[in-house]
Amino acid sequence: MKVRIFQTSWIVVFFLQALRVVFSTLFGIIYDQIFEGPMSLWLPLSSTLVILALLSPALLTRRISRQRMTLLVLAASLARISLSIDDATIRYWGALAVLVCAGSFLWIRLRQAKGDFALALVWGLLWEYLLRVLGDTFDISLHDGSLPWVVLGVSALVLLSLWITRSGAMEEDAGGGIPWSIALAVGSFLFLQMTLFALPGAIARYSALAYPQMALLVFVVTAAVYLPRVDRVLAALFSLRRVRTLLMLLISLGFIGGYFLEGWLSAGGLLLSQLILVPSMVFTLSRPEANQKATSWRAPIAMLWMLFLNFLSAFAFTYPYTLPIMRQRGWLVHLLALLMLAWCVIRPATLEQKRLPLASRSASVLIALAAILILIFVWPQPPAPLSDQTLRLATWNIHYGYDDDWHTNLQEMAEVIAAEGVDVIAMQEVDTGRMTSYSSDNAYFLARRLGMQVVYLPAVEHLTGIALLYKGPPAATEVQLLTSQQEQTGIVRAALNWGSSELNVFGVWVGLSDEDTLRQIDEALAFIGPVTPASFGGDFNAGPEDPEIDAVRASGFADPFQLLGDTDPAPTSPAINPQSRIDFVWLRGLVPQRAWVAESLASDHRMVVVEVAEP
Repeated sequence: MKVRIFQTSWIVVFFLQALRVVFSTLFGIIYDQIFEGPMSLWLPLSSTLVILALLSPALLTRRISRQRMTLLVLAASLARISLSIDDATIRYWGALAVLVCAGSFLWIRLRQAKGDFALALVWGLLWEYLLRVLGDTFDISLHDGSLPWVVLGVSALVLLSLWITRSGAMEEDAGGGIPWSIALAVGSFLFLQMTLFALPGAIARYSALAYPQMALLVFVVTAAVYLPRVDRVLAALFSLRRVRTLLMLLISLGFIGGYFLEGWLSAGGLLLSQLILVPSMVFTLSRPEANQKATSWRAPIAMLWMLFLNFLSAFAFTYPYTLPIMRQRGWLVHLLALLMLAWCVIRPATLEQKRLPLASRSASVLIALAAILILIFVWPQPPAPLSDQTLRLATWNIHYGYDDDWHTNLQEMAEVIAAEGVDVIAMQEVDTGRMTSYSSDNAYFLARRLGMQVVYLPAVEHLTGIALLYKGPPAATEVQLLTSQQEQTGIVRAALNWGSSELNVFGVWVGLSDEDTLRQIDEALAFIGPVTPASFGGDFNAGPEDPEIDAVRASGFADPFQLLGDTDPAPTSPAINPQSRIDFVWLRGLVPQRAWVAESLASDHRMVVVEVAEP
């Protein structure tokens, strides 16, 4: 790998990380302003600053020199350090600085050497992919504890950049112009990679298959463009317009199948799409173009296209409060991005180009070593055993992995669950692969840290829902969506072999006050049926005196706090200065030994824990 490509690939990593960070921090800003209030000018201003950060390279790349490019690398690298500090405000401003500096450097490189930029883009995707796999879907370099290693890595990149400048390996020629087709292709490609196709957790949730399988397969199909002889075949294929048209059709069909089907039909469609998407981008970027008018605006404006796609996709998750028409319409946003990319790829009548030097011995070795590393890190671990005597059952609304101040708290949540000795826990507001939660898989991350099994119901757009984590061997499981007028909710079940009996544990998430919550409770209780012993935990969004809770009591479930004589249980929401009790663990055919509300502030709710014994 050329040293310039290696350098550029890590600036790509910084840019991708900054995009994930800025969307995650914006999510916190928007959530607080709209749902908690009061609204202020910071809401539109924070979004405007992101737009300006993406547009700023148009002004910073008009004059090119080795010194300026070196300064851009230095500034982007130093700003990148701030992303590993778990404070939303620091991360927000640091991400803006990275977008400005890294974006400026990357668009210069795109104009100078499109072929090298294409190779660096794919390598950057692979490096960032590995960082997420090593962190169990949460980029390991964004953890607080990674800060010393990030400083060391950034220092190495800075030294390398200074050496490149002194050696004269850095070009000063700004290169030709970037056609709209290439600029828009980059914007569409980044959106597709960052929201689905390069996310094994998302593909696993779409298809209802295991994450470890997807982690290896997605990496292989993404890196396939570097495998021996593959590049020759691709060069021949992409030189023909009719073949490119067919390939773009296959990508679209693969995505539609991935969205609407399940199992290997779903995963196969998405993997096929990714297998074609990556070389499509490489050969689109590397094709020779007629002389274009030099302009520094097209690539930054194309980033606004990527930003628009992300915002539009977000409405598919927040449709009850924003655009109801976007309910179950997230697939249309991805299809729109695919159609734009298809136009960019198909547009040239011919692509007479030399084969790119993609495959090499060093590339093959790196890919093989990375694949082995992935296998090691995703290899299934022995599950923690289920106690034969007493069990601790819990429920926790984990707020997409954040606390009330928008610290990324998945690791602390795992530590709290372990410290409380929880055996089974129902969780609500659980994300997988969403940009707003750093593209992590909340349930997989926690289960991996705790040695637990997962039942997951992705109720909204395959990526947001509820989960049930439990110790012991895999159990029979079942999920069901509940009729929802607002945000889609559901119920999950696991049948655990405990002692001499089968214990059915259920987890639920009931809608807010503007939902037909009584109907949801009735459907949940019908799903549960008369089975006993059983537990029923979740965020009910209703208090002890509400009719929804009366319906649960009438079905034979008991409140363990009342059974233990606690007439004034602690409230659970919000976590800071809690005022209401809306999170419950109900029991039927079980004897409570203890019941308490954990004091942890790791989420915006408090966790409820109940210790039970067989009757």
